[in-house]
Amino acid sequence: MPTTIEIGSRGEDAAVEWLRERGFYIVERNWRVGHYEIDIIAQHFDTLHIIEVKTRKLGGWQSPYDSINDQKRRTLRRGALAYRTLHRIRLDLQFDLIAVTIDDHGHLAIEYTENIL
Repeated sequence: MPTTIEIGSRGEDAAVEWLRERGFYIVERNWRVGHYEIDIIAQHFDTLHIIEVKTRKLGGWQSPYDSINDQKRRTLRRGALAYRTLHRIRLDLQFDLIAVTIDDHGHLAIEYTENIL
């Protein structure tokens, strides 16, 4: 039985692969400053995507979308602004969610939702 950390890591790996297949350039993974963390920072054309990855087992009690509450939104915004300031980024920012679900057989399904903020 995989741990929650292993499931999350597998979901993030799948999300990165999914993004690369669609032409995204992965700038950072698990970027941290202070108590802010951004799962994936990716560039696609002239937009910097701040991507939250939520991985859940199929049929779990909370959907990945339900986990993006007001506090998470504030944290994502503040983390993105810190990243933008530290790296002097002038690209447009977009906040996205990749929801990964894993069934009992280990098969993954990925849903990508743009502009979650």
